Amino acid sequence: MAYDTQPTASHFVDGQYLEDTAGDLIEVIYPATGEVIAKVHAATPAVVDAALASAKRAQKEWARLSGTERGRVLRRAADIIRERNHDLSVLETYDTGKPFSETLYVDATSGADALEYFGGLAGSLTGEHVQLPGGDWGYTVREPLGVCVGIGAWNYPTQIACWKGAPALACGNAMVFKPSETTPLCALKVAEILHEAGAPAGLYNVIQGMGAVGASLVTDPRVDKVALTGSVPTGKKVYAAAAADMKHVTMELGGKSPLIIFDDADLENAVGGAILANFYSTGQVCSNGTRVFVQKGIKEAFLKRLSERLQTAIIGDPLDEATNFGPMVSQAQRDIVMSYIEKGKAEGARLVTGGQLMDGDGFYIQPTVFADVTDGMSIAREEIFGPVMAVLDFDTEEEAIARGNATEFGLSAGVFTADLTRGHRVISQMEAGSCFINSYNDAPVELPFGGSKQSGVGRENSKAAINHFSQLKSVYVRMGDVESPF
Repeated sequence: MAYDTQPTASHFVDGQYLEDTAGDLIEVIYPATGEVIAKVHAATPAVVDAALASAKRAQKEWARLSGTERGRVLRRAADIIRERNHDLSVLETYDTGKPFSETLYVDATSGADALEYFGGLAGSLTGEHVQLPGGDWGYTVREPLGVCVGIGAWNYPTQIACWKGAPALACGNAMVFKPSETTPLCALKVAEILHEAGAPAGLYNVIQGMGAVGASLVTDPRVDKVALTGSVPTGKKVYAAAAADMKHVTMELGGKSPLIIFDDADLENAVGGAILANFYSTGQVCSNGTRVFVQKGIKEAFLKRLSERLQTAIIGDPLDEATNFGPMVSQAQRDIVMSYIEKGKAEGARLVTGGQLMDGDGFYIQPTVFADVTDGMSIAREEIFGPVMAVLDFDTEEEAIARGNATEFGLSAGVFTADLTRGHRVISQMEAGSCFINSYNDAPVELPFGGSKQSGVGRENSKAAINHFSQLKSVYVRMGDVESPF
């Protein structure tokens, strides 16, 4: 691809780009055309070893700095990302197929927000003094964990690389990040920018590969923490592997989140929220509210207005800033989504709009809405990760809460209502970690992000992330003589 700031090699290790063509070839496909736009190689054992060895060395140097000094590097990296937002957004669009109109405002900018936020927080990460009886006292010290491994998903490659890296580095850790093999390019630029901003060589390394490379990182004794964004089945395997060596983990996994719309909701806002909860990023968002429970009194009005607004979606070349709905990330993901659309039809859901592949190149699917969906249908139970909305009817608040919670997942939940008392009452009963009232899919760095139940453990973003990338040492100080029994 004709792109000046494309990464120049497969890996970024110890402060520089590194190539090793002995690793398995990974072709980078542009989802809008199906063309191969770049080729990278999976990390060989030698590359994995170089990444971990340099991370372990750099971490010691980094941890000796004050939090303020570490924060300065992170904030400088945030400034560089913002300066280069245009080019980084173009790269994100090539990597994922997401519209440039979206990546320009959400992806690299969100990564910069994380670096800026945790850069600002780094100097404040202190322990506390605890006064004890008899003049004795204690104190706590917040210490880094060591070497952290980040494993990314393919839907937000720049953002995830920063969401994991920023708190890890703020706390004094090093990171080795493995992006998804489907979207391997953007994280390399994050590593390059962090090094340019003053991070020691080896502090933030990026290496490519499939599951085998991830497994070799997770099980390496030099690794102290694993942070993964991915599917529930993958998360369970990684969690188990990390637990075998008592490694710390953060698991940000999938969902089948409920969005509950009451009769009294503002219709335009509710429809807008449902669109954000199902069709932003072509539906490829883990927190999406893909089970839309609509109270019966406004069901037909909701479906009518939703269908009208979906007709105004501009589907086309993702690099055209007018486009606001792009292709699926890959042929394989498109095939998965189409199989769910067929299941929806076969199991008796009513297809309201969409449901077809689109003519031409690339991995495009029409925005798809099913109505008259029941709780037992596959499209209401399983995470599809594509532009497919399931609309379910309900009568009462109690029913909506019970049915909304009747899932193994617990990442997000949302409610639209004009009655704010009801909004808070409903959300307080939803079994989910990241929730919304009269909104959906907002993810500011100041708020914790993460799920409950099968949707994961730990939290990303906010001050909560500090607890997942650091540990406390307690020190008891006796001021008098020691008494012992003999």
